[in-house]
Amino acid sequence: MAKKKKRDDSEEHPQSHHQQLENEPSCVNGSNSDEKNDKKKKKKKKHKEDEKSTQIKEKPTVSIALPGSIIHNAQSLELATRLAGQIARAATIFRIEEIVVFDNKVDSGDSSFVLPDSSDENETGSAFLIRILMYLETPQYLRRTLCPWHNSLRFAGLLPPLDAPHHLRKHEWGTYREGVILKERAAESRQSLADVGLNKNVVIDQVLEPGTRVTVAMGTNRHLDDKPRQIVSSSKPREEAGAYWGYKVRYAANISSVFQSCPYQGGYDHLIGTSEHGLFFKSSELTLPPFRHLLIAFGGLAGLEECFEEDKNMKGKKPSDVFHSYLNVCPNQGSRTIRTEEAVFISLQYFQEPIDRALQNI
Repeated sequence: MAKKKKRDDSEEHPQSHHQQLENEPSCVNGSNSDEKNDKKKKKKKKHKEDEKSTQIKEKPTVSIALPGSIIHNAQSLELATRLAGQIARAATIFRIEEIVVFDNKVDSGDSSFVLPDSSDENETGSAFLIRILMYLETPQYLRRTLCPWHNSLRFAGLLPPLDAPHHLRKHEWGTYREGVILKERAAESRQSLADVGLNKNVVIDQVLEPGTRVTVAMGTNRHLDDKPRQIVSSSKPREEAGAYWGYKVRYAANISSVFQSCPYQGGYDHLIGTSEHGLFFKSSELTLPPFRHLLIAFGGLAGLEECFEEDKNMKGKKPSDVFHSYLNVCPNQGSRTIRTEEAVFISLQYFQEPIDRALQNI
């Protein structure tokens, strides 16, 4: 019996060993597979962390949209200019990053927009409003180059300056300055010269088309030597230093194009419409969700309702169906109408507290 048991044992061990050898490669392959999966998971996790980090670095923006038709309500060129000036002042005071001027065209068509070159042409509506807004946002020392004379600018000199942080004087030094590329070439063929509003032009570290507006990183060294300066994104002063750096102006053919042609990745994630037909909350009680890109829209003489009625893309829709918040920020008004330029000031002041609270939760 002992011999038989010994033989049985000797038969069992090789079988066991054989099974181990057969299974061994699969164990190795499984290990390699696990390692690959782990690497993929780590890579995916790192990608998500990088995306999250980018989103954290990206500063939230606030945009406003209003119809160019509000200019038609002005009784003279001077009054129209003052109206546009009020919009620009409000946008600057409340740190608005984008102003969208829209028409009430039935079809969206092409929302690209080029201001007419003819200096004698009388502009109205969107073209006039856009020209004044762009003129006022441009630093004074760049206006001669970037804003050629036009009849619409005849009374622009009467408007109070925006005095924004990027409107630096000659004696002021800033970490960043707005500039324009000059036709005059730098000594090095791979460099350009830029006028940044100082006593001396600065050298730029790349070749760009003359007349291009740029944001230049000036650094802390106030000595204007021939050391080339770097061009940065116009959003960098805001993202890195927290400085308000003016607004951008965009044209939209109608109200639907305001949303569809949003320049920000992912679009506007919270839409607010203002109307006397909207809901009323006290500013202290209004809660806005955390946002990346907020849009506040204003209507014209007949309100946002008319803008929706004239846009075929919004057929069958009411403003309250599209906007996440449709609000009346000035109830019990004494006047039958609140002009759009007045509504902009009233609303932006009203939304300051809710916006601040929403940003604290990001």
